[in-house]
Amino acid sequence: MTVEQRGETLGGGAEADRKWELSLGIVTAGVLVATFAATELSLARRLGGVAAIAAIVVIYAVRGRRLVTREDPRAASVFAAVVIVVFAAGTYSASIVSYLLFAVCPLIYLVLPVRQAGLAVVLACLMPVVCAFARDGWDTSIVTRLGPIFLVSAALGVWLGTWISRIIEQSKERAVLIAELQATRAEVARLSHETGVAAERARLAGEIHDTLAQGFTSIITLVQAADPALANERLALAVRTARENLDESRALIAALGPSALADASLAEAVRRQAASFTEATGVPAVARVTGEPRVLPTAVEVVLLRAAQEALTNIRRHAEAREVDVLLAYRDESVRLVVRDDGRGFDPEAAHGFGLSAMRARAEQVRGSLLVRSDPETGTTIELEVPA
Repeated sequence: MTVEQRGETLGGGAEADRKWELSLGIVTAGVLVATFAATELSLARRLGGVAAIAAIVVIYAVRGRRLVTREDPRAASVFAAVVIVVFAAGTYSASIVSYLLFAVCPLIYLVLPVRQAGLAVVLACLMPVVCAFARDGWDTSIVTRLGPIFLVSAALGVWLGTWISRIIEQSKERAVLIAELQATRAEVARLSHETGVAAERARLAGEIHDTLAQGFTSIITLVQAADPALANERLALAVRTARENLDESRALIAALGPSALADASLAEAVRRQAASFTEATGVPAVARVTGEPRVLPTAVEVVLLRAAQEALTNIRRHAEAREVDVLLAYRDESVRLVVRDDGRGFDPEAAHGFGLSAMRARAEQVRGSLLVRSDPETGTTIELEVPA
């Protein structure tokens, strides 16, 4: 436990700091007035006591205020020693200055670690007795009169410090529990959001499958039943259009639902996508995995898989490629997906229908970055890197 933590707990911010300084000021002012009003003492002794009280106030204002909220063991020890010495000098001049213990003891606990503060408080409480002997000589009445006061004040000071220490420990434990609770709530909210998004995407995928995809399939079946050879140009155009839209709907279903991840890892799902691409197009697609595969957050895996699906779909529709290479690279702090083809390429700045904006938007959702390079000579390379 640091002095700064004790200062924050005891100070409780600027408002409580003002309350502490107000109480310090009230005690100091009361003792100051009482010392100056002690007419039974000589003027020199009263002025000595007043000077000691004023010195403690100045020392606190110049140095002590900063030590309350800053951990500096050496400076705090020097500060406490100076305060005790000045307090002893004031008590030697005027015994009524000993009532300043009500301000000195809490101040010591504010700047020193608890164990050191306990010893310093006992030493401070002993000062009135020592000063009385130094000023008046040996007198058993001093022991009878001040001994019980010393014992009570020292015991009270040590008890107060122990009590403060326990309160601080409890406050610290509560702060840790509150932070853990807030983190847990944030994680639950994130998981609930991801679950809700996944459920909505699955619902939309099911709706598309049951309506649009089934409808296009029915159109193709009915037209081909009416004209198996598709001799009629308009019927043939209708079938081609229906098939293109069926492909679109299937691509939407694949993009919406992370079903490929339900029974397979991300690496296996990417390999399956490459194999399906080869089966559907006849173009060889090689999927490689480097690094040590590990479980990633669902949102990250979905973004990577959908990027692979979108890239392969674009290649199938537009690239006229002869071969495709898919790389999934696991790094220490990130995962990188690279999809390359040797097709005809395109202008990334002018491309609007290649799903790149959607890929970028998904990448941004998981703090990732998307890089697209394409030209007619070398084909197209899409790189997606996400922290994970």
